[in-house]
Amino acid sequence: MTELVLGPLLRHVDDRTATVWVETDRPCTVEVLGSSAPTFTVHGHHYALVEVTDLEPGSRTPYRVLLDGRPVWPEPGERRFPPSVIRTRRPGEAVRLVFGSCRRSPDPGGVHGPDALSAYAHRLAASEDAEWPSALLMIGDQVYADELGPEIEEFIHRRRGAGSEPVGELADFEEYAHLYRLAWRTDPAVRWLLSTVPTYTIFDDHDVRDDWNTSHAWRERMWALPWWRRRIVGGIGSYWIYQHLGNLSPRERAADSLYAAVRRAGGDAGEILDEFAERADKDPACARWSFTRDFGGTRLVMVDSRCARLLTPGRRAMLDDSEQRWLTQQLRGGFDHLLIASSLPYLLPRSIHHAENWNEAVAGGAWGRALAGLGERMRQAADLEHWAAFEASFRTMARDVLAVARGERGPAPASVAFLSGDVHYSYLAKVTAPVTGAAPISQVVCSPLRNPLAGPFRWANVLACKPGLAAPLRALAAAAGVPRPPLKWRITRGPWFDNMIATIEISGRDCRVRWEAATGGGRLAERGTAALSA
Repeated sequence: MTELVLGPLLRHVDDRTATVWVETDRPCTVEVLGSSAPTFTVHGHHYALVEVTDLEPGSRTPYRVLLDGRPVWPEPGERRFPPSVIRTRRPGEAVRLVFGSCRRSPDPGGVHGPDALSAYAHRLAASEDAEWPSALLMIGDQVYADELGPEIEEFIHRRRGAGSEPVGELADFEEYAHLYRLAWRTDPAVRWLLSTVPTYTIFDDHDVRDDWNTSHAWRERMWALPWWRRRIVGGIGSYWIYQHLGNLSPRERAADSLYAAVRRAGGDAGEILDEFAERADKDPACARWSFTRDFGGTRLVMVDSRCARLLTPGRRAMLDDSEQRWLTQQLRGGFDHLLIASSLPYLLPRSIHHAENWNEAVAGGAWGRALAGLGERMRQAADLEHWAAFEASFRTMARDVLAVARGERGPAPASVAFLSGDVHYSYLAKVTAPVTGAAPISQVVCSPLRNPLAGPFRWANVLACKPGLAAPLRALAAAAGVPRPPLKWRITRGPWFDNMIATIEISGRDCRVRWEAATGGGRLAERGTAALSA
Protein backbone atom coordinates (compact mmCIF):
# COMPACT_ATOMS: atom_id res chain seq x y z
CA MET A 1 0.00 0.00 0.00
CA THR A 2 1.09 3.54 -0.72
CA GLU A 3 2.16 5.41 2.42
CA LEU A 4 2.50 9.05 3.39
CA VAL A 5 6.18 9.88 3.91
CA LEU A 6 5.84 13.56 4.86
CA GLY A 7 2.96 15.97 5.21
CA PRO A 8 0.35 16.97 4.64
CA LEU A 9 1.68 20.53 4.67
CA LEU A 10 -0.92 23.26 4.26
CA ARG A 11 0.80 25.93 2.21
CA HIS A 12 -0.66 28.83 0.21
CA VAL A 13 -4.26 29.66 1.15
CA ASP A 14 -6.40 32.53 -0.11
CA ASP A 15 -10.13 33.24 0.21
CA ARG A 16 -11.18 30.40 -2.14
CA THR A 17 -8.22 28.04 -2.74
CA ALA A 18 -5.69 26.08 -0.70
CA THR A 19 -2.55 24.10 -1.54
CA VAL A 20 -1.80 20.83 0.25
CA TRP A 21 1.74 19.41 -0.22
CA VAL A 22 2.65 15.76 0.37
CA GLU A 23 5.49 13.29 -0.15
CA THR A 24 4.59 9.62 -0.69
CA ASP A 25 6.60 6.41 -0.88
CA ARG A 26 5.52 5.54 -4.46
CA PRO A 27 3.68 7.10 -7.42
CA CYS A 28 -0.03 7.61 -6.78
CA THR A 29 -2.93 10.02 -7.05
CA VAL A 30 -3.44 12.28 -4.04
CA GLU A 31 -6.93 13.54 -3.19
CA VAL A 32 -8.05 16.29 -0.79
CA LEU A 33 -11.68 17.49 -0.55
CA GLY A 34 -12.54 16.20 -4.00
CA SER A 35 -9.50 17.76 -5.71
CA SER A 36 -6.70 15.47 -6.87
CA ALA A 37 -3.21 15.51 -8.32
CA PRO A 38 -0.81 12.81 -9.55
CA THR A 39 2.60 12.65 -7.94
CA PHE A 40 5.78 13.61 -9.78
CA THR A 41 9.13 11.98 -9.15
CA VAL A 42 12.52 13.54 -8.37
CA HIS A 43 15.55 11.42 -7.45
CA GLY A 44 13.29 8.51 -6.53
CA HIS A 45 11.02 10.60 -4.26
CA HIS A 46 7.36 11.23 -5.03
CA TYR A 47 5.55 14.52 -4.42
CA ALA A 48 2.22 16.16 -5.12
CA LEU A 49 0.63 19.55 -4.60
CA VAL A 50 -3.15 19.33 -4.49
CA GLU A 51 -4.95 22.57 -5.31
CA VAL A 52 -8.23 22.63 -3.42
CA THR A 53 -10.73 24.96 -5.08
CA ASP A 54 -14.23 26.38 -4.57
CA LEU A 55 -13.79 27.09 -0.88
CA GLU A 56 -15.97 29.77 0.68
CA PRO A 57 -14.40 32.91 2.22
CA GLY A 58 -14.41 32.68 5.99
CA SER A 59 -14.99 28.92 5.94
CA ARG A 60 -13.55 26.23 8.24
CA THR A 61 -13.25 22.90 6.39
CA PRO A 62 -11.79 19.73 7.95
CA TYR A 63 -9.97 17.62 5.38
CA ARG A 64 -8.57 14.15 4.81
CA VAL A 65 -5.76 12.99 2.52
CA LEU A 66 -6.38 9.97 0.30
CA LEU A 67 -3.71 8.09 -1.65
CA ASP A 68 -5.23 6.12 -4.55
CA GLY A 69 -8.55 6.37 -2.73
CA ARG A 70 -7.26 5.11 0.64
CA PRO A 71 -7.41 7.51 3.63
CA VAL A 72 -3.97 8.09 5.20
CA TRP A 73 -4.53 11.37 7.08
CA PRO A 74 -5.53 11.86 9.82
CA GLU A 75 -3.57 8.80 10.86
CA PRO A 76 -5.75 5.99 12.25
CA GLY A 77 -6.10 6.18 16.02
CA GLU A 78 -4.63 9.69 16.34
CA ARG A 79 -6.58 11.50 19.08
CA ARG A 80 -4.02 13.91 20.51
CA PHE A 81 -4.73 16.74 18.07
CA PRO A 82 -7.86 18.18 16.43
CA PRO A 83 -8.67 17.40 12.80
CA SER A 84 -6.62 19.28 10.20
CA VAL A 85 -8.70 22.18 8.92
CA ILE A 86 -8.42 24.62 6.00
CA ARG A 87 -9.44 28.09 7.15
CA THR A 88 -10.03 30.81 4.58
CA ARG A 89 -10.00 34.49 5.50
CA ARG A 90 -13.21 36.43 5.91
CA PRO A 91 -13.10 39.92 4.34
CA GLY A 92 -12.23 42.52 6.95
CA GLU A 93 -11.16 40.09 9.67
CA ALA A 94 -8.06 40.73 11.77
CA VAL A 95 -4.70 39.41 10.58
CA ARG A 96 -2.44 37.37 12.85
CA LEU A 97 0.97 36.36 11.45
CA VAL A 98 3.16 34.11 13.59
CA PHE A 99 6.86 33.96 12.76
CA GLY A 100 10.29 32.79 13.81
CA SER A 101 13.51 31.33 12.46
CA CYS A 102 16.45 29.07 13.26
CA ARG A 103 15.02 25.75 14.41
CA ARG A 104 17.16 22.72 15.25
CA SER A 105 15.05 19.56 15.10
CA PRO A 106 14.97 16.83 16.19
CA ASP A 107 16.81 17.35 19.46
CA PRO A 108 16.41 14.17 21.51
CA GLY A 109 18.85 15.21 24.22
CA GLY A 110 17.31 18.65 24.71
CA VAL A 111 20.66 20.29 23.94
CA HIS A 112 19.00 23.23 22.21
CA GLY A 113 16.29 23.82 24.78
CA PRO A 114 12.50 23.80 24.45
CA ASP A 115 11.04 24.14 20.96
CA ALA A 116 8.97 27.33 20.61
CA LEU A 117 7.24 26.00 17.49
CA SER A 118 6.19 22.81 19.28
CA ALA A 119 4.98 24.76 22.32
CA TYR A 120 2.93 27.01 20.04
CA ALA A 121 1.43 23.95 18.32
CA HIS A 122 0.34 22.45 21.65
CA ARG A 123 -1.26 25.71 22.74
CA LEU A 124 -3.03 26.16 19.42
CA ALA A 125 -4.41 22.63 19.58
CA ALA A 126 -6.14 23.54 22.84
CA SER A 127 -7.25 27.08 21.88
CA GLU A 128 -10.40 28.57 20.41
CA ASP A 129 -10.60 29.87 16.84
CA ALA A 130 -10.19 33.44 18.14
CA GLU A 131 -6.47 32.77 18.53
CA TRP A 132 -6.00 31.10 15.13
CA PRO A 133 -3.19 32.56 12.99
CA SER A 134 -3.69 33.73 9.42
CA ALA A 135 -0.31 32.20 8.52
CA LEU A 136 2.98 30.92 9.91
CA LEU A 137 6.10 32.57 8.48
CA MET A 138 9.29 30.51 8.78
CA ILE A 139 12.01 33.05 8.03
CA GLY A 140 15.16 31.04 7.49
CA ASP A 141 17.12 28.04 8.75
CA GLN A 142 14.21 25.61 8.64
CA VAL A 143 16.87 22.87 8.49
CA TYR A 144 20.55 22.80 9.42
CA ALA A 145 22.48 21.13 6.63
CA ASP A 146 25.89 21.71 8.21
CA GLU A 147 25.21 21.24 11.95
CA LEU A 148 23.94 17.70 12.10
CA GLY A 149 22.18 15.83 14.85
CA PRO A 150 22.68 12.13 15.69
CA GLU A 151 19.69 10.95 13.61
CA ILE A 152 20.89 12.40 10.31
CA GLU A 153 24.50 11.44 11.10
CA GLU A 154 23.40 7.82 11.56
CA PHE A 155 21.57 7.93 8.22
CA ILE A 156 24.67 9.33 6.50
CA HIS A 157 26.91 6.72 8.12
CA ARG A 158 24.68 3.91 6.88
CA ARG A 159 24.50 5.44 3.42
CA ARG A 160 28.10 6.47 2.69
CA GLY A 161 30.20 5.37 5.63
CA ALA A 162 32.32 7.29 8.12
CA GLY A 163 34.81 9.90 6.97
CA SER A 164 33.41 10.46 3.48
CA GLU A 165 33.27 14.06 2.31
CA PRO A 166 31.75 16.34 3.22
CA VAL A 167 32.36 15.32 6.81
CA GLY A 168 29.63 16.46 9.20
CA GLU A 169 27.51 17.95 6.41
CA LEU A 170 24.92 16.87 3.88
CA ALA A 171 26.15 15.72 0.49
CA ASP A 172 23.20 15.68 -1.90
CA PHE A 173 19.43 15.70 -2.51
CA GLU A 174 18.86 12.34 -0.83
CA GLU A 175 20.32 13.54 2.45
CA TYR A 176 18.39 16.81 2.28
CA ALA A 177 15.16 14.85 1.78
CA HIS A 178 15.88 12.80 4.89
CA LEU A 179 16.69 15.92 6.93
CA TYR A 180 13.38 17.57 5.95
CA ARG A 181 11.52 14.46 7.09
CA LEU A 182 13.30 14.56 10.44
CA ALA A 183 12.61 18.29 10.90
CA TRP A 184 8.91 18.22 10.01
CA ARG A 185 7.72 14.74 10.98
CA THR A 186 9.52 13.76 14.19
CA ASP A 187 7.44 15.96 16.51
CA PRO A 188 3.71 15.05 16.14
CA ALA A 189 2.65 18.50 17.36
CA VAL A 190 4.69 20.32 14.72
CA ARG A 191 3.53 17.89 12.04
CA TRP A 192 -0.09 18.65 12.98
CA LEU A 193 0.58 22.41 13.06
CA LEU A 194 2.03 22.35 9.54
CA SER A 195 -1.03 20.43 8.34
CA THR A 196 -3.53 23.03 9.53
CA VAL A 197 -1.87 26.48 9.46
CA PRO A 198 -0.92 28.05 6.09
CA THR A 199 2.87 28.27 6.03
CA TYR A 200 5.20 30.48 3.99
CA THR A 201 8.98 30.13 4.07
CA ILE A 202 12.21 31.69 2.86
CA PHE A 203 15.69 30.20 3.22
CA ASP A 204 18.76 31.45 5.05
CA ASP A 205 22.31 30.16 5.01
CA HIS A 206 21.96 26.94 7.07
CA ASP A 207 19.24 25.68 4.74
CA VAL A 208 22.20 25.32 2.36
CA ARG A 209 25.44 25.98 4.30
CA ASP A 210 26.74 28.42 6.91
CA ASP A 211 27.77 31.77 5.36
CA TRP A 212 26.19 30.81 2.03
CA ASN A 213 27.08 33.48 -0.54
CA THR A 214 28.99 35.67 1.88
CA SER A 215 31.28 36.94 -0.87
CA HIS A 216 32.83 36.20 -4.25
CA ALA A 217 35.89 34.77 -2.49
CA TRP A 218 33.66 32.41 -0.51
CA ARG A 219 31.99 31.16 -3.71
CA GLU A 220 35.33 30.56 -5.42
CA ARG A 221 36.58 28.58 -2.44
CA MET A 222 33.45 26.42 -2.29
CA TRP A 223 33.29 25.68 -6.02
CA ALA A 224 36.92 24.48 -5.85
CA LEU A 225 35.84 21.63 -3.55
CA PRO A 226 35.13 18.35 -5.38
CA TRP A 227 31.88 17.70 -3.48
CA TRP A 228 30.36 21.18 -3.68
CA ARG A 229 28.41 20.83 -6.92
CA ARG A 230 26.33 17.92 -5.60
CA ARG A 231 25.81 19.78 -2.34
CA ILE A 232 24.60 23.09 -3.79
CA VAL A 233 22.49 21.38 -6.43
CA GLY A 234 20.89 19.18 -3.76
CA GLY A 235 20.32 22.13 -1.45
CA ILE A 236 18.64 24.39 -3.99
CA GLY A 237 16.72 21.57 -5.65
CA SER A 238 15.31 20.29 -2.37
CA TYR A 239 14.42 23.84 -1.31
CA TRP A 240 12.44 24.25 -4.55
CA ILE A 241 10.39 21.15 -3.74
CA TYR A 242 10.08 21.23 0.05
CA GLN A 243 9.71 24.98 0.54
CA HIS A 244 9.41 27.17 -2.56
CA LEU A 245 6.61 25.44 -4.51
CA GLY A 246 4.17 25.79 -1.61
CA ASN A 247 4.81 29.52 -1.36
CA LEU A 248 3.30 30.02 -4.81
CA SER A 249 -0.36 30.59 -5.61
CA PRO A 250 -2.04 28.19 -8.06
CA ARG A 251 -1.75 30.84 -10.77
CA GLU A 252 1.97 31.33 -10.11
CA ARG A 253 2.63 27.59 -10.20
CA ALA A 254 0.68 27.27 -13.45
CA ALA A 255 3.02 29.87 -14.98
CA ASP A 256 6.20 28.17 -13.67
CA SER A 257 7.95 26.49 -16.62
CA LEU A 258 10.13 24.34 -14.37
CA TYR A 259 7.11 22.97 -12.50
CA ALA A 260 5.48 22.14 -15.84
CA ALA A 261 8.65 20.40 -17.08
CA VAL A 262 9.01 18.33 -13.93
CA ARG A 263 5.36 17.21 -14.03
CA ARG A 264 5.43 16.19 -17.68
CA ALA A 265 8.81 14.42 -17.46
CA GLY A 266 7.07 11.05 -17.45
CA GLY A 267 9.78 9.48 -15.31
CA ASP A 268 12.28 10.76 -12.81
CA ALA A 269 12.78 14.52 -13.22
CA GLY A 270 15.92 14.67 -11.06
CA GLU A 271 18.19 15.72 -13.92
CA ILE A 272 15.81 18.53 -14.94
CA LEU A 273 15.78 19.92 -11.41
CA ASP A 274 19.56 19.52 -11.00
CA GLU A 275 20.23 21.56 -14.14
CA PHE A 276 17.93 24.32 -12.89
CA ALA A 277 19.49 24.33 -9.40
CA GLU A 278 23.03 24.70 -10.75
CA ARG A 279 21.93 27.49 -13.07
CA ALA A 280 20.09 29.26 -10.23
CA ASP A 281 23.23 29.20 -8.09
CA LYS A 282 25.51 30.51 -10.84
CA ASP A 283 23.11 33.13 -12.24
CA PRO A 284 20.78 34.58 -9.58
CA ALA A 285 18.79 36.48 -12.21
CA CYS A 286 17.40 33.24 -13.67
CA ALA A 287 15.26 32.42 -10.61
CA ARG A 288 13.17 34.44 -8.17
CA TRP A 289 12.59 33.05 -4.70
CA SER A 290 11.07 36.24 -3.25
CA PHE A 291 7.28 36.61 -3.30
CA THR A 292 4.45 38.84 -2.13
CA ARG A 293 1.25 37.98 -0.26
CA ASP A 294 -1.57 40.35 0.64
CA PHE A 295 -3.73 39.73 3.71
CA GLY A 296 -6.56 42.20 3.29
CA GLY A 297 -5.02 45.62 3.89
CA THR A 298 -1.61 44.20 4.81
CA ARG A 299 1.11 43.55 2.26
CA LEU A 300 3.80 40.97 3.10
CA VAL A 301 6.95 40.86 0.96
CA MET A 302 9.21 37.84 1.59
CA VAL A 303 12.70 38.74 0.38
CA ASP A 304 15.41 36.29 -0.65
CA SER A 305 18.57 37.72 0.89
CA ARG A 306 20.76 34.68 0.07
CA CYS A 307 20.49 33.24 -3.43
CA ALA A 308 19.71 36.57 -5.12
CA ARG A 309 23.02 38.19 -4.14
CA LEU A 310 25.20 39.83 -6.75
CA LEU A 311 28.83 38.99 -5.92
CA THR A 312 30.75 39.80 -9.08
CA PRO A 313 34.25 41.23 -8.53
CA GLY A 314 34.00 44.96 -7.89
CA ARG A 315 30.24 44.92 -7.27
CA ARG A 316 28.33 43.63 -4.25
CA ALA A 317 24.57 43.78 -3.84
CA MET A 318 22.13 41.93 -1.63
CA LEU A 319 19.86 41.55 -4.68
CA ASP A 320 20.71 41.24 -8.36
CA ASP A 321 19.41 44.00 -10.63
CA SER A 322 16.20 42.26 -11.75
CA GLU A 323 15.36 41.22 -8.18
CA GLN A 324 15.95 44.76 -6.95
CA ARG A 325 13.65 46.19 -9.62
CA TRP A 326 10.99 43.67 -8.65
CA LEU A 327 11.31 44.52 -4.95
CA THR A 328 11.09 48.26 -5.58
CA GLN A 329 7.84 47.65 -7.48
CA GLN A 330 6.36 45.69 -4.55
CA LEU A 331 7.20 48.36 -1.96
CA ARG A 332 4.36 50.81 -2.43
CA GLY A 333 1.58 52.51 -0.52
CA GLY A 334 -2.15 51.94 -0.58
CA PHE A 335 -2.00 49.33 2.20
CA ASP A 336 -2.70 49.72 5.90
CA HIS A 337 0.60 48.01 6.75
CA LEU A 338 3.73 46.97 4.88
CA LEU A 339 5.69 43.99 6.23
CA ILE A 340 9.08 43.10 4.72
CA ALA A 341 10.32 39.67 5.76
CA SER A 342 14.06 39.17 5.30
CA SER A 343 15.88 36.33 7.04
CA LEU A 344 18.72 38.77 7.79
CA PRO A 345 17.82 41.79 9.95
CA TYR A 346 17.84 45.04 8.03
CA LEU A 347 18.47 47.08 11.20
CA LEU A 348 21.13 45.49 13.39
CA PRO A 349 22.41 46.91 16.67
CA ARG A 350 24.19 50.06 15.50
CA SER A 351 27.66 48.98 16.62
CA ILE A 352 27.38 45.79 14.54
CA HIS A 353 26.02 47.76 11.60
CA HIS A 354 29.04 50.09 11.61
CA ALA A 355 31.45 47.16 12.03
CA GLU A 356 29.98 45.47 8.96
CA ASN A 357 30.11 48.76 7.02
CA TRP A 358 33.79 49.07 7.87
CA ASN A 359 34.58 45.46 7.08
CA GLU A 360 32.96 45.61 3.64
CA ALA A 361 34.97 48.70 2.76
CA VAL A 362 38.26 47.21 3.97
CA ALA A 363 37.64 43.86 2.23
CA GLY A 364 36.93 45.88 -0.90
CA GLY A 365 40.34 47.55 -0.75
CA ALA A 366 39.59 50.82 1.03
CA TRP A 367 42.77 50.45 3.12
CA GLY A 368 44.86 48.81 0.41
CA ARG A 369 45.36 45.33 -0.98
CA ALA A 370 47.41 44.16 2.00
CA LEU A 371 44.47 44.59 4.39
CA ALA A 372 41.78 43.48 1.93
CA GLY A 373 42.62 39.80 2.51
CA LEU A 374 42.45 40.30 6.27
CA GLY A 375 39.07 41.99 5.86
CA GLU A 376 37.77 39.02 3.86
CA ARG A 377 38.96 36.55 6.47
CA MET A 378 37.28 38.61 9.19
CA ARG A 379 34.08 38.74 7.16
CA GLN A 380 33.86 34.96 6.90
CA ALA A 381 35.03 34.24 10.44
CA ALA A 382 32.62 36.68 12.13
CA ASP A 383 29.62 36.33 9.76
CA LEU A 384 29.77 39.99 8.72
CA GLU A 385 27.28 39.57 5.88
CA HIS A 386 24.01 41.29 6.75
CA TRP A 387 22.37 44.21 4.94
CA ALA A 388 24.96 46.49 6.54
CA ALA A 389 27.69 44.55 4.69
CA PHE A 390 25.93 45.42 1.42
CA GLU A 391 25.96 49.16 1.99
CA ALA A 392 24.64 50.14 -1.44
CA SER A 393 21.69 47.77 -1.03
CA PHE A 394 21.03 49.12 2.47
CA ARG A 395 20.73 52.61 1.01
CA THR A 396 18.44 51.47 -1.79
CA MET A 397 16.12 49.81 0.73
CA ALA A 398 16.13 52.95 2.90
CA ARG A 399 15.15 55.03 -0.14
CA ASP A 400 12.28 52.70 -0.96
CA VAL A 401 10.80 52.33 2.53
CA LEU A 402 11.08 56.06 3.22
CA ALA A 403 9.22 56.78 -0.02
CA VAL A 404 6.44 54.42 1.07
CA ALA A 405 6.34 55.77 4.64
CA ARG A 406 6.12 59.37 3.37
CA GLY A 407 3.24 58.63 1.02
CA GLU A 408 5.30 59.16 -2.14
CA ARG A 409 4.14 55.84 -3.65
CA GLY A 410 0.46 56.02 -2.83
CA PRO A 411 -1.32 56.58 0.48
CA ALA A 412 1.10 55.97 3.34
CA PRO A 413 0.58 52.88 5.50
CA ALA A 414 0.11 53.09 9.25
CA SER A 415 3.32 51.11 9.75
CA VAL A 416 6.31 49.67 7.92
CA ALA A 417 8.05 46.76 9.64
CA PHE A 418 10.91 44.40 8.81
CA LEU A 419 10.47 40.84 10.13
CA SER A 420 13.72 38.91 10.54
CA GLY A 421 15.63 36.19 12.36
CA ASP A 422 19.17 34.78 11.93
CA VAL A 423 21.00 36.42 14.85
CA HIS A 424 19.70 34.08 17.62
CA TYR A 425 18.24 36.79 19.80
CA SER A 426 15.07 38.86 19.59
CA TYR A 427 14.55 42.60 19.74
CA LEU A 428 12.65 45.60 18.42
CA ALA A 429 14.42 48.53 16.76
CA LYS A 430 12.65 51.73 15.74
CA VAL A 431 13.76 54.31 13.20
CA THR A 432 14.21 57.68 14.91
CA ALA A 433 15.30 59.79 11.92
CA PRO A 434 14.15 60.91 9.46
CA VAL A 435 10.59 60.57 10.77
CA THR A 436 8.91 63.89 9.88
CA GLY A 437 5.70 63.17 8.03
CA ALA A 438 6.47 59.44 7.77
CA ALA A 439 4.78 56.29 9.01
CA PRO A 440 6.69 54.47 11.80
CA ILE A 441 9.42 52.13 10.54
CA SER A 442 10.45 49.20 12.75
CA GLN A 443 12.67 46.13 12.79
CA VAL A 444 11.14 43.10 14.53
CA VAL A 445 13.53 40.19 15.12
CA CYS A 446 12.46 36.80 16.47
CA SER A 447 15.19 34.17 16.64
CA PRO A 448 15.67 31.35 17.43
CA LEU A 449 12.71 28.99 17.51
CA ARG A 450 15.14 26.43 18.89
CA ASN A 451 18.89 27.07 18.76
CA PRO A 452 20.07 29.47 21.51
CA LEU A 453 23.41 31.27 21.51
CA ALA A 454 26.19 29.88 23.66
CA GLY A 455 27.25 32.01 26.66
CA PRO A 456 30.26 33.89 25.21
CA PHE A 457 28.41 34.82 22.01
CA ARG A 458 25.40 35.88 24.05
CA TRP A 459 27.40 38.29 26.17
CA ALA A 460 29.19 39.65 23.11
CA ASN A 461 25.83 40.54 21.59
CA VAL A 462 24.55 42.02 24.83
CA LEU A 463 27.57 44.32 24.74
CA ALA A 464 26.98 45.10 21.05
CA CYS A 465 23.46 46.30 21.89
CA LYS A 466 24.81 48.93 24.28
CA PRO A 467 24.67 52.41 22.69
CA GLY A 468 28.16 53.42 23.79
CA LEU A 469 29.94 51.20 21.25
CA ALA A 470 28.26 52.72 18.20
CA ALA A 471 30.22 55.99 18.04
CA PRO A 472 33.78 54.58 17.89
CA LEU A 473 32.75 51.95 15.34
CA ARG A 474 31.04 54.61 13.25
CA ALA A 475 34.32 56.58 13.33
CA LEU A 476 36.15 53.48 12.11
CA ALA A 477 33.71 53.08 9.22
CA ALA A 478 34.06 56.74 8.35
CA ALA A 479 37.85 56.33 8.24
CA ALA A 480 37.31 53.63 5.61
CA GLY A 481 35.23 56.02 3.52
CA VAL A 482 31.75 54.80 4.45
CA PRO A 483 29.18 57.63 4.48
CA ARG A 484 26.70 57.99 7.32
CA PRO A 485 23.68 55.65 7.14
CA PRO A 486 20.56 57.28 5.67
CA LEU A 487 18.57 56.25 8.76
CA LYS A 488 18.97 56.46 12.52
CA TRP A 489 17.47 53.84 14.81
CA ARG A 490 17.69 52.42 18.31
CA ILE A 491 16.74 49.20 20.06
CA THR A 492 13.66 49.80 22.20
CA ARG A 493 12.84 46.25 23.37
CA GLY A 494 15.16 43.32 24.09
CA PRO A 495 17.51 41.75 23.43
CA TRP A 496 16.05 38.43 24.59
CA PHE A 497 17.99 35.21 24.14
CA ASP A 498 15.24 32.63 24.73
CA ASN A 499 13.86 30.23 22.14
CA MET A 500 10.97 32.40 20.97
CA ILE A 501 8.05 32.86 18.60
CA ALA A 502 6.48 36.20 17.69
CA THR A 503 3.01 37.26 16.58
CA ILE A 504 2.13 40.30 14.48
CA GLU A 505 -1.48 41.27 15.27
CA ILE A 506 -3.24 43.62 12.87
CA SER A 507 -6.71 45.13 13.15
CA GLY A 508 -7.46 47.93 10.72
CA ARG A 509 -4.73 50.58 11.08
CA ASP A 510 -3.47 49.13 14.38
CA CYS A 511 -0.45 46.82 14.34
CA ARG A 512 1.24 45.23 17.36
CA VAL A 513 3.85 42.56 18.03
CA ARG A 514 4.11 40.05 20.87
CA TRP A 515 7.13 37.88 21.69
CA GLU A 516 6.74 34.63 23.63
CA ALA A 517 9.47 32.36 24.98
CA ALA A 518 9.37 28.58 25.23
CA THR A 519 9.63 27.45 28.84
CA GLY A 520 10.93 24.22 30.30
CA GLY A 521 7.38 22.88 30.63
CA GLY A 522 6.70 23.09 26.92
CA ARG A 523 4.64 26.27 27.37
CA LEU A 524 4.97 29.83 26.14
CA ALA A 525 5.56 32.84 28.38
CA GLU A 526 5.15 36.40 27.17
CA ARG A 527 8.41 38.39 27.04
CA GLY A 528 7.22 41.66 25.57
CA THR A 529 4.74 43.54 23.41
CA ALA A 530 4.97 46.73 21.38
CA ALA A 531 2.92 48.88 19.03
CA LEU A 532 4.28 49.15 15.49
CA SER A 533 1.75 51.69 14.23
CA ALA A 534 1.46 55.27 15.41
